[in-house]
Amino acid sequence: MADESAGAPFGGVDERLADWWQGDCVVGDQWFLHRFDAALPMTAEATEAAAGEADLCETPVRGLVVLTQTCDLVRPSAKRPYVEVAPLVEVDAATLDDICACRRPAYAFIPALAERCLVADLDRTMTVEKAVVARWDRVPGCVSDDERRKFGRALTRKRGRVAFPADFVELAKPLSKRLAGRHGAETDEGGALRALREIRVRAAPSWGAPQVEVFLWFIRRDIEAESDGTPWPEPLQNWLDLLPPSGRFTVVDGAIVGLDDLTARDYVESDPLDLDRLS
Repeated sequence: MADESAGAPFGGVDERLADWWQGDCVVGDQWFLHRFDAALPMTAEATEAAAGEADLCETPVRGLVVLTQTCDLVRPSAKRPYVEVAPLVEVDAATLDDICACRRPAYAFIPALAERCLVADLDRTMTVEKAVVARWDRVPGCVSDDERRKFGRALTRKRGRVAFPADFVELAKPLSKRLAGRHGAETDEGGALRALREIRVRAAPSWGAPQVEVFLWFIRRDIEAESDGTPWPEPLQNWLDLLPPSGRFTVVDGAIVGLDDLTARDYVESDPLDLDRLS
């Protein structure tokens, strides 16, 4: 039966969702639902559910985060009744730093939950009706415009990332292994890695060319861009030494920069280099 409490169908739901934003969460015991093939279950949870001749699996999760854009959340439920959500999962501190630095696009960083090491698992999404969300105790996931923009970029990156050619993935594996292994180290190099905002790579003239020149920008966080306390030159050369020119890749070079040092063309003609796509 429709909710007429606000003078319109589902008006009470719309009123309760008026303060919700993309990136807001419900934290605590929740369930994630997915469908599977009972003849070929691919996860432990699905295998257990298949024993009961089911083809739907409910998995307990630490909470859920809203992925739907804010403008759609606050539209009338009668017209836009659905909300897309993803489960919250706990990660270790090093992985959390990688996710915060946009190096693991399978996840999204949620600032308000950082102390609990909870992040959004973007490989799993499900749809619920708005009336379900309206019953949740809202936990604001992002509290500033900058945090909300960063969360939105994480969702965009998950769906819009470029597939690097296989020979570049092979070339970059030593660097990927180094980044993962040294990130948490209490060394100059570990400190330099933790001070990076992101890594972007550009291929000239293109990734499909017979001969390719590769350039990597190691972009510092804004606060680090103004500091001369981090020993940048040595880590940079160490990182580039892990990418010796070979095969189609005739030149591999790079620089450590702040955002203000890049042109708009540099940024839009390059792609983020993350760990997930090189693993």
